[in-house]
Amino acid sequence: MNVTHKEIVAALLKSQTTLSLVTISEDGSPQIAPLFYFAGEALHLYWLSAASSRHSRNLKRSPAAAVTIYRPATEWKEIRGVQMRGAASVVKSRVERRQIVEAYAARFHLGPLFRDRIARSRLYRFQPDWVRYLDNTARFGYKFEFTVDDSEA
Repeated sequence: MNVTHKEIVAALLKSQTTLSLVTISEDGSPQIAPLFYFAGEALHLYWLSAASSRHSRNLKRSPAAAVTIYRPATEWKEIRGVQMRGAASVVKSRVERRQIVEAYAARFHLGPLFRDRIARSRLYRFQPDWVRYLDNTARFGYKFEFTVDDSEA
């Protein structure tokens, strides 16, 4: 069975829990934030954040974002991860929000204690348009890149 590059990246995304989100601040400097995320279809990533957080305010000004996700490693031979560029936006659909938030809460075992906090948070979706995958477990510097067209998903 041949596995596609998108399937390899999707498997890594589903196996990890935390992303590093890069947004652009008001003065043009990059800002980075670690966030729990849920991996959806078409390599889309979802997270919950307060509208008042720095990264949320940055995304309101400009949806441009970059993400990196990687497996923990203690040696260079174990480095495996993904870098992505794209755009992030607030999920507006109530139905989609409910479905994703339920899956997110189940994945991170967020019980009733977090219900109020979740209700006050915005759900964001990151849609990549460019992906680079690196896997030193295959060989040093092994990587591939591709662009993402949501119409293909």
